[in-house]
Amino acid sequence: MSNAKRYELKGKVLTVEKDKHLVTVSHEEIKDFMDAMTMPFTVRDEWVFDQVAPGDQITATLVVDGTESWLENVVIIKLNAEPGVRGSPGAVGANTGDQVPDFALVNQNNQPIRTGQYKGKALLLTFIYTRCPIPEYCTLMSNNFSRVDQELQKQPELYEKTRLLSISIDPDYDTPAVLRSYGASHTGRFGDETFSHWAFATGTKEQVKEVAQFFGLQYYPEKDQILHGLRTAIIARDGKVHKVYRGNEWKPEEVVQDIEIVSR
Repeated sequence: MSNAKRYELKGKVLTVEKDKHLVTVSHEEIKDFMDAMTMPFTVRDEWVFDQVAPGDQITATLVVDGTESWLENVVIIKLNAEPGVRGSPGAVGANTGDQVPDFALVNQNNQPIRTGQYKGKALLLTFIYTRCPIPEYCTLMSNNFSRVDQELQKQPELYEKTRLLSISIDPDYDTPAVLRSYGASHTGRFGDETFSHWAFATGTKEQVKEVAQFFGLQYYPEKDQILHGLRTAIIARDGKVHKVYRGNEWKPEEVVQDIEIVSR
């Protein structure tokens, strides 16, 4: 028996990816579910992709069922107004071998950190925001990171050679204190958590935008907002990108294998 919940969504279409069955929507607040945000949604109805275009307004029902979510009952309102999205829909960002700049951020203890300080370790990095209720986005990323963290703990030598970093794309809400609470709930160590292995970071809007865009997340100037996409990266000990996962289909066990390779 399905326990699916349904919510009414209204917003502006920014990008359409028919091959992935995705539309990126800058949506208004979804009552009783989530604040206004800009992010991709799955659409299962093929006809939608024959009619919808960037700039259209849509209304739809957002269905959330366990670990899945999608839009149904889509109504398209044609406005023929191209949205302002910096970068093309297919922008991929950092690639293997790219040197990661020494980005400045602030961690969950309100202490300044820099990505350059992780040199000498293999770093697994992703982007989240703590209020994200979509099951296959931030919740999945943090749950996957938790599993990676647990698997690495089983290999003390490898554990010492690695670090994890989750960066919030919602700096207005995700203060260091919020990230500290969120992080401890995902590591399972709560008050005993030192965050020495898996850290959570935020920063100013400009700082967060800079690192997010480097890894391929896009920016929507009209709302002064980072589009909520998915990017997870392994950075080698020399500070260069080893691999970038551009969706949510990666599995913790394959990431651990990749980390083992890059940590040799």
